[in-house]
Amino acid sequence: MSQRVRFAPSPTGRLHVGNAYIALANWLYAHRHGGWFLLRLDDTDRERSTAAFAEGIEADLRWLGLLWDEKAHQSARLDRYDEAADRLRRSGRLYPCYESPEELSLKRKLQLQRGEPPVYDRAALKLSEADRAGLEAAGQRPHWRFKLSGGTSSWTDLARGEQRVDEASQSDPVLIRTDGSYLYTFTSVVDDIDFAVTAVIRGADHVTNSGTQIELFKALDAMVPDFGHLPLLSDVAGGGLSKRIGSLSLAELREQGIEALALASYLAKIGAGAHEPRTSLAELAAEFDLAAFHGGSPRFDASELRHLNGRLLHLLSYSDVADRLQPGVDEALWLAVRGNIQRLAEVEEWRQICREAIEPRIEDRDLCASAAKILPPEPWDDTTWHGWIASLKGAVGKSGRALFHPLRLALTGRENGPELKLLLPLIGRARAAARLQGLKG
Repeated sequence: MSQRVRFAPSPTGRLHVGNAYIALANWLYAHRHGGWFLLRLDDTDRERSTAAFAEGIEADLRWLGLLWDEKAHQSARLDRYDEAADRLRRSGRLYPCYESPEELSLKRKLQLQRGEPPVYDRAALKLSEADRAGLEAAGQRPHWRFKLSGGTSSWTDLARGEQRVDEASQSDPVLIRTDGSYLYTFTSVVDDIDFAVTAVIRGADHVTNSGTQIELFKALDAMVPDFGHLPLLSDVAGGGLSKRIGSLSLAELREQGIEALALASYLAKIGAGAHEPRTSLAELAAEFDLAAFHGGSPRFDASELRHLNGRLLHLLSYSDVADRLQPGVDEALWLAVRGNIQRLAEVEEWRQICREAIEPRIEDRDLCASAAKILPPEPWDDTTWHGWIASLKGAVGKSGRALFHPLRLALTGRENGPELKLLLPLIGRARAAARLQGLKG
């Protein structure tokens, strides 16, 4: 069955890895099932939502490769929420309440003192029309609650299996604030109905909320979608993953040189198996399984992500990265150095080593002088190194580290790096000869 899913961020900030984890799960699930992906911007918070944050979210998703089939703004759908609210009022499921926050807080304290659950007592349902009119004449504006059935909401969760929520233990949720603005619990359901969403995939902190929303779907005579609740990410110590840690924002990870596919490869199976880099989202989608996400909170480890980033780069072809490489980095250079980098930006260091003058490091002057004297004529290829080294061994009587380490220092100025047999043709005879003689070249 083709699946229709949505990712619904609030444009009150940039995306972080927790957001990306949910967005990716939705996108992969949709593409695994030949489906459709909606980007819905929940921008009804007028004070905190900004166009700049919305643009930033879209940029982050494009970087990840999570392109959407359709985009919607909740701020453009207020009339539709009004219609749905009126329908619930007419059916008696949405009712006005006039208690202040202070009054509600006092009620909860008294209930707790009596050993009772702090559930709203539905006192507002006992008000007569005259009572309500008097309160409003005195300047009190109602908030509106949805009347729960008092039964049990149950479903087979795509990630957690069988789930049950006892609605009798829940307070009737507020759907409309005193200023007339709508809460997420309500607007999300109306949107999911109108966009024919078939699967709601989100964090496990929404499990109880899903029970309420199932009742809302039914009260609006709509199809109830499937639900999948993923375990929340934690940090390496097992604590909560804070949204406020800047290094976990997608923008910051991008600046650190993390590849989008490395992050996707990591998050697609975090807590669900070994991390293996994949070179396309299509590969990840083919393997994606929501049922594999179960148990405790998966731990997000930035060091694991950096390691995976390097492993991914080692697999990428020149065509995969050519449009992001500095001028002067050709396929031969890329293939020579890709196995020794952790970030794409490191290629530029090796371009400079191979194509520009550097200061050599001379550890064994006699060895390097002998090596310079027997450099073979060009043209050079990846077989040149072995023939040169064989001749040098016979001339100086050295092998192993005593032979190779001084040559690497002189030719590259680095303690380690890509195979010298691959670098030598890129450095060229003139530069190699100069460096072996201790000259800048």
